[in-house]
Amino acid sequence: MNARTPMQLAATIEDRLRNIVWPDVQENLDSYGSAILPRLLTPDECDTLTAMYPRNDIFRSRVVMERHGFGRGEYKYFSYPLPDLIGDLRSAFYPRLAPLANRWHDMMNIDTRFPPQHADFIARCHAAGQLRPTPLLLQYGVGDYNCLHQDLYGEHVFPLQVAILLSEPGRDFSGGEFVMTEQRPRMQSRPEVLPLTQGDALVFAVHHRPVQGQRGTYRVNLRHGVSRIRSGARHTLGVIFHDAQ
Repeated sequence: MNARTPMQLAATIEDRLRNIVWPDVQENLDSYGSAILPRLLTPDECDTLTAMYPRNDIFRSRVVMERHGFGRGEYKYFSYPLPDLIGDLRSAFYPRLAPLANRWHDMMNIDTRFPPQHADFIARCHAAGQLRPTPLLLQYGVGDYNCLHQDLYGEHVFPLQVAILLSEPGRDFSGGEFVMTEQRPRMQSRPEVLPLTQGDALVFAVHHRPVQGQRGTYRVNLRHGVSRIRSGARHTLGVIFHDAQ
């Protein structure tokens, strides 16, 4: 960011994503429902995003989690127009994830298919009354946590989303691990802790993913959350591709 123009910034994000080994990302998503992209954002970019949190002019709402039984901590949803970096992340990630999303829906016998470009999918959301942007910044302090949940927001749901850790574990905070659980039919939930460092992007399933069984493909249900912060403060950027009602 800093002195770079929006066009230069978009090219930078595009270049970084172009260098990702996407077959490996897809394999991890198919196998585990998540994939880590190390150091996608620079420390300066992470710090710039974190510094946005106190502002009010770029957000549409603030949610205090304890008031709603979501956990402890808070988050803010960005308003349109999104900051350049966040808009670039949304538009650059989406076309790389849409083919996988379509394949998953085909495997799970879900009729919905996703267009190649994010703008076309957002137009679909808006036509259905899902008009509110969903990218968000989350802020946690000591004792805060996020209960296991799914970010659905309406009828039109893109089945993958991205979280980027903006703080450095061990320096800015301790605890606060990203946690996912997977519930397979007639089985107990399987937990997984995803180790992230500052700038890492985590791509993960929003709701369901397909699993191949002996009798064909079935759906497993996934939820995600954050464990208790033991010291310091933790900030995260959430990039969700569908808008909210």
